[in-house]
Amino acid sequence: MDYQTLTQLKQYKTQLLDTVRLNSGVQLASWQNQQDCVSVCGNHHTLSLYTAGGYENYKKTTTGWKKGGAPHRFCLMPENATSTWDIRGQLSFTHLYYTDDHLRQVATQIWDKEPTLIELDEQDFVDDPQIDLIYQHFLLQHNWHLTEHHLQFSTASTLLLNHVLQHYSNVQWRPPVVKGGLSPHMLKHILQWIDAHLSEPLTLACLAKQTHLSEYHFAHMFKHSMNIAPHTYVMQQRLKRAHDYLSHSQMSLTDIAIFCGFSSTAHLSQRFKKYFGYLPSALRKNCAQNTR
Repeated sequence: MDYQTLTQLKQYKTQLLDTVRLNSGVQLASWQNQQDCVSVCGNHHTLSLYTAGGYENYKKTTTGWKKGGAPHRFCLMPENATSTWDIRGQLSFTHLYYTDDHLRQVATQIWDKEPTLIELDEQDFVDDPQIDLIYQHFLLQHNWHLTEHHLQFSTASTLLLNHVLQHYSNVQWRPPVVKGGLSPHMLKHILQWIDAHLSEPLTLACLAKQTHLSEYHFAHMFKHSMNIAPHTYVMQQRLKRAHDYLSHSQMSLTDIAIFCGFSSTAHLSQRFKKYFGYLPSALRKNCAQNTR
């Protein structure tokens, strides 16, 4: 679907910095604006996190204009709710756009039942460490268009929608307690499958599909079995494979990046150094010297 807020904001001074649609259909958008009056009403829900500024941002309410913006605070605008803003300073923010269908999908995955009606509670300028942590750790530090991050982003969107359902909606179900990990057979299968598909843009959905589990249950059970989140495990395996290729083959760095699921040699080098402590070029040079 086309998210109306994206179109509406472009009619004002708001500058779209970046946007990406994830596999599930939810969409991220990064914006900035200053000295503007904005009014939007979307055919979807919007979860907005302030990333810079916003101190002089006012929202129109039934009792007058409300102030309270600041970095790391979030606002939640439910579907078809009109929100009007007076932006008197500078503001940077990141939106996550999603629908009731996305929330129902998450609810079905987690509780194995679908709510008949989902109502979200509108929120203004709220401090929520969990929402801020997910945005900061999973979404804001990484290039949205690199395929090797797709698994991480799909995990983040599922975590955010799950949190919204549990804390800012009329759904009062307790989240299930996931005990135990994957069976030895299932764990062996998924690890082998990951190893055979490292060059592909993996998502949490495609990993969970291999085990016939929901994304929620798969992520929890995988972490219980491996003591590491699926997206972190996949990244480590990609880097270890790159290390092996650099040490024992004459493949170019470009080909190694492709075969290990990285979008570019630059990104491979960046993640490689962060993980191993040295650049791919240094490893290859050292291996060449040792074979003389």
